[in-house]
Formats: sequence, structure tokens, C-alpha cells
Amino acid sequence: MINPISRRNFLRSSALATVALSTGAIASPAMSSLAAASPQASTTAKPKPVITPAVKLGLASYTFRNFTRAQLIAFMKQLEITDLNAKDVKDHLPSTSPDAEDAALADYAANGIKLHAAGTIYLNKPDEADIKAKFEYCKRASINVMVAGDPTPETLPIVEKYVKLYDIRIAIHNHGPEDKIWHSPLDVIAAVKNLDPRIGCCIDIGHCERAGVDPAEAIHIVGPRLFDLHAKDLANFGSRDSQVAVGRGIIDIRGIFQALIATKYSGFVDLEYEINGDNPMPGVIESFAYMRGILNGMA
Repeated sequence: MINPISRRNFLRSSALATVALSTGAIASPAMSSLAAASPQASTTAKPKPVITPAVKLGLASYTFRNFTRAQLIAFMKQLEITDLNAKDVKDHLPSTSPDAEDAALADYAANGIKLHAAGTIYLNKPDEADIKAKFEYCKRASINVMVAGDPTPETLPIVEKYVKLYDIRIAIHNHGPEDKIWHSPLDVIAAVKNLDPRIGCCIDIGHCERAGVDPAEAIHIVGPRLFDLHAKDLANFGSRDSQVAVGRGIIDIRGIFQALIATKYSGFVDLEYEINGDNPMPGVIESFAYMRGILNGMA
């Protein structure tokens, strides 16, 4: 019987090795010598096939909440990530000034970054003017998925009204056992199943596990109402403070990707790395390497 810790380390190492090999990051001395001795081999080698991942990876800008937009853009270039779930934190996507929002959008466009979602945006006040302003914020940015935190039964009818007016999907984010309403995606789907089909879920897999719900099972249950997914990993399902780089914990990332593929999920898996806020890049790099390795292995 394989020790589970050893098995996880083996799988993690295999995933990272897949990425390194697919990008040419690893070359043995023997391979280097062969290439040097046979220059013609490098010119006649067949090009590698391009692997198109079955799951699209993006970034939640909250990961870099302690950094400016310019720094965020530089980090995304280093990560080779072009798809962003932007939050009104620092100057990532300001919500209080249309001019400041336009400046942010221009910066992202100039650097080839596409915004596919905004949030988390809080819709917990039954204030129609406030809710309308948040829809306007997303409309100005041409964003059609609003990741929503803590809407209440009182605000949902107002939210549904503006979903219909603006044709913007609402992805309610589950926040685990501490959340007064949305412990897991199952609570979300039970509450919205009779509302407009553009109201659904953003599954946070870490909070989902802490609520005692298997994220892969939740993906199948939510089905077409899944509009965004936040990726992270935990070393202990009983502790929200046990977050680690993706691949170092105990969440079944491969099983989650398999569920997304099986349900024909067309949205993004956004890394939301919430630890080491002043120096997140080492963990972020490792997390994307692990997820890309798993996806390349599946492809």
C-alpha cells in the first residue's frame, strides 16, 4: 500500500515535470551534449504539438491585493496568464470612478489581458441604486459574470431584475461554514433554482471542502449554473488557515478538472491564492505549474 503523502508528492512531482518538459525547461547534460554534437537534429526536429487544455485557467486579482495594477500586469506576463477576474482592490478595477475604471481597462487591453469576471462584489444591501451601480460597473467593463458575495433573500429579487435588464450572470460565491447563508454551492443552487438561469454559482473549492461538500460532486449538481470557479488547496479541511500552494494539499484537483470536463464547463478556473500576501509569487507559480501539469497529463 502506497503511503498517501508519498503518493501525493509523486503526483505533484510528476505534474511539475510534465510542465517543465512541455516547455523545454529541463534538459539533461546528455541531451545538451547530443544537441551540441548534432546541430542538424535541432533543425530537422518536428515541432511539438500544441496542447489545448480542456479547462481554462485564469487569475483572481485578489491574489495580488497588496500590489498595484502595474505590478499585477507584470506578474501576469511572467505567469503567461491573460485572463483575469478583477476586483476593486488597490487600483485593479476601480468601481467608484468611471474614468478610473476606463484607465484600468485601457491598461489591461494594451497588455493583452482580458477580463472575464469581476468580484467578489457584495450585494447584501436591499438598496436598488447600489445594486444597479454595480451592474453598471460590470457593463462598462464588458464583463458578463459578476462574482457575488453574500446576497440575501431580500436582495435576490432586485438582483434578478437587473440580471434580466443587463444580461449579466451572477455567480454567488460560497464562503464555507462561517457564511451565514452560503456555506456551499448546494445552498446556492437550492436558493436560486427557480430564478433566472443567469443566477448561479462561483464554487470556491477550499470553502466547499470546509463545508463538508466534495467540489467534484457539487460541480455535477450545479451543472449549467456554474459560472466561475476559485481554485486553492488546503492541508486540512478543518482549517481555513491551512491553505497551501495548489498541489501541496489534499484537495483532489484532478477529480475537479475531470468533473468540469464531464459537465462541459466553459468558464474559467481562477487561482485565488490568499496567503503570503506580500510575497505570493512563489506559491502562485507553483500552483499554476501543478494545474498545468495535471491538465497536460489529462490531454
